Amino acid sequence: MSAPASTGYQVRVAGPEDVPGARSVMLDTFYDVFGIGYLPEHHHDVIDPETVYLRHPLNRLWIAEHDGHIVATTAIRAQGPRHPPHPAWLAEQFPDPNTAQLFRVYVRPEHHRRGLATRLVRTAVEYVSTTLEFDRLYLHTDARTPGALDFWLTFGHIIHDARQPQPGFQTVHLEIP
Repeated sequence: MSAPASTGYQVRVAGPEDVPGARSVMLDTFYDVFGIGYLPEHHHDVIDPETVYLRHPLNRLWIAEHDGHIVATTAIRAQGPRHPPHPAWLAEQFPDPNTAQLFRVYVRPEHHRRGLATRLVRTAVEYVSTTLEFDRLYLHTDARTPGALDFWLTFGHIIHDARQPQPGFQTVHLEIP
């Protein structure tokens, strides 16, 4: 069975008018898809994406729009992983501000299987590869999310597998060449 066509979707850099729709996609993902809700220690950028993504000279937020509605997001921040919660050696290996970190790759469930995440990630990768300030592209994902790790392995490779036997986040860290 083939995936539905991705026609009718516009992928572009977000503007101020897109912030409410992008925030809605992100918050709905936290609550309805991940089942964790808003966690201020991890999701502060979602409250004020205009400042974090639109006003920072290197950060970017992209959206996919369909029929006037924002249905997907992807973002880049000029920031490496934080210690804690991540290992100190990882933060040292991917320092600010030369590291681009991929964030908020979310697609509303009713728009899955249309290639939107791939289109958005490719757009972000292209931006990072043409931005001289960036040396590396890093991301982390929660391997509990169905299909997430397999998706990311199509773009990059694992640099640290922090999955634990106990319940909770099952974080895997990756680099995209």
